[in-house]
Amino acid sequence: MNKKTRLHALLAALTLSITSAALAKTLVYCSEGSPENFNPQLYTSGTSVDASAVPIYNRLVDFKPGTTQLIPSLAERWDISPDGKIYTFYLRNDVKFHSNKYFQPSRDFNADDVIFSFMRQKDPANPYHRVSNGTYANFNSLEFGQLLQKIEKVDEHTVRFTLAHAEAPFLADLGWYFASVLSAEYASAMLKAGTPEKVDREPIGTGPFELVQYQKDSRILFRAFPQYWQGKAKLDRLIYSITPDASVRAARLEKNECQVIPFPNPADLPRLRANPNITVMEKAGLNTGYLAFNSQKAPLDNVRVRQALSMAINKPAIIEAVFQGTGVAAKNLLPPGEWSADNDLKDYDYAPEQAKALLKEAGVAPGTTVDLWAMPVQRPYNPNARRMAEMIQEDWAKVGIKANIVSFEWGEYLSRIKQGEHQAALMGWTTATGDPDNFFSPLFSCTAANGGSNAARWCYAPFERLISQARSEQDRQRRVTLYREAQQIMHDQAPAVMIAHSTIFEPVRKEVSGYQVDPFGKHVFYQVDIK
Repeated sequence: MNKKTRLHALLAALTLSITSAALAKTLVYCSEGSPENFNPQLYTSGTSVDASAVPIYNRLVDFKPGTTQLIPSLAERWDISPDGKIYTFYLRNDVKFHSNKYFQPSRDFNADDVIFSFMRQKDPANPYHRVSNGTYANFNSLEFGQLLQKIEKVDEHTVRFTLAHAEAPFLADLGWYFASVLSAEYASAMLKAGTPEKVDREPIGTGPFELVQYQKDSRILFRAFPQYWQGKAKLDRLIYSITPDASVRAARLEKNECQVIPFPNPADLPRLRANPNITVMEKAGLNTGYLAFNSQKAPLDNVRVRQALSMAINKPAIIEAVFQGTGVAAKNLLPPGEWSADNDLKDYDYAPEQAKALLKEAGVAPGTTVDLWAMPVQRPYNPNARRMAEMIQEDWAKVGIKANIVSFEWGEYLSRIKQGEHQAALMGWTTATGDPDNFFSPLFSCTAANGGSNAARWCYAPFERLISQARSEQDRQRRVTLYREAQQIMHDQAPAVMIAHSTIFEPVRKEVSGYQVDPFGKHVFYQVDIK
């Protein structure tokens, strides 16, 4: 081949490459923050879940997109023993793992991967248990360490879980993000290489997208996994363009620099709705935004102080100013649409004078300072934490409490709260399973109070007894009764001020099809196409 022919061939190949790249279907999602890492066993924030559990991994069971309906995933089917203590899962065949520059799988998904994924979290002697500062907040909040007596490999494609006792929400809990299945073979290879933390930073899963590149605080690039067991995604590339400012996200959507955005400013919704190129999708969220009081720190270790600060907050004013029609006032941890929510419970009235009297009774001097932490990012349950904190600051000033507003980058904010450094902190939760226990146990159980997701660090024996009993109770109506008693105890003890339940709004470009708003607050792109 002469030089001229070689040049033509090279140009032709280059043109083909550019054309292929141009034709590749790429969707840009302007995400609100950076993930803490890519292992959903280790972190609980929605931002990390969106970047890991959703695109990269699968679980034994999952939820039908856009619903709370449980469906088979890596397990094709399962049997449950009559006493509710033995679950046998029959695993799917021909499920492939991703690969990366460190690892090429030599086998398909099997029972060993399921056992590794749970035993890493359960067994302190597992070589991976402490990797990446291993803290398994969700696993521990459910007391899975005690609940899971045995996990056995029956054969390559059958796994048996034996529970210490019947557990009503167990199957739904296996659809939660911490139950994502990782590759045991990859873990073994990285352990031998002396780089076990790569499992959490350079993830290998069975999900619809594989991680190509992560530039911290800038972007995450995924590509569709061609061998995905449900079939290749319609998109070829998925980009998370990290855009913390909601107004900037909206502007980028309008310019078609991204095609889907989360957590818009309520004030931007009328303009986005008026744009003929944008659809503002919405769904009632199974979420609660709240202010957690660190009950292990004075003066918030005194129930009268917590009650006083609760009734000093003008909740209707916050709902109006911060949510602007996109949220309703909360009085319970459970949203009104969640089964067993006590919608008849009486909330604290806004009563500054009564709050002052209670503070005096508790021996809290006027001018006492309380650090009030405000998250730096928009969440489905709180569109503007800074504004909310400022309004609470004004309310507390009226009863003689000086609020000092504190904030950190989102990952650090969560990490410091986990360590218990805060006094009062704005937090929130979107259920991952639809079961009431998914609110109570992760957020307010004794197990979750130390270094877990219980930001109130509240451990109260009468409440603990009720939620433990409800978990093991098979009769649904009896569970309702127990959960309603638990809600009354929470109200009386005031470990947190329940502020709002919000509607989820997701503006999407008209070029996008197949997208659905997820009631759990995830952002799922497997079924999505783009023109």
